Amino acid sequence: MFVRDAMSTVVLTIGPAHTLRQAARLMSARRVGAAVVLDADAGGLGILTERDILNAIGRDGDPDHETADAHTTRDVVFAAPTWTLDEAAEAMTRGGFRHLVVLDDHGPVGIVSVRDIIRCWMPVQSAA
Repeated sequence: MFVRDAMSTVVLTIGPAHTLRQAARLMSARRVGAAVVLDADAGGLGILTERDILNAIGRDGDPDHETADAHTTRDVVFAAPTWTLDEAAEAMTRGGFRHLVVLDDHGPVGIVSVRDIIRCWMPVQSAA
């Protein structure tokens, strides 16, 4: 099975000026654990995760004033849709993170999480 089979193709994208509260609200509404941060000025993209938001608030950060830019991971490890789920899981384990942005030749096409991979690895259970 491949990353393309497990990834979510609806990617939440936000700008670097979004506050942590705005990002959290959008992530909550979409029921996702990460957002891709698109920054045209910085010439790239990053990722903001629920863990990043929790860590900021846990350090007494102000979610209404701190921006996504201050907490975005810019050194992102990307996956290709053609990676196997084993390759994605290895990259996540090696890097210590739970989400991979999936890129093709045209940009981000999805995001895959540990939960997505586990769901694909679990045997189909019949309804009782």
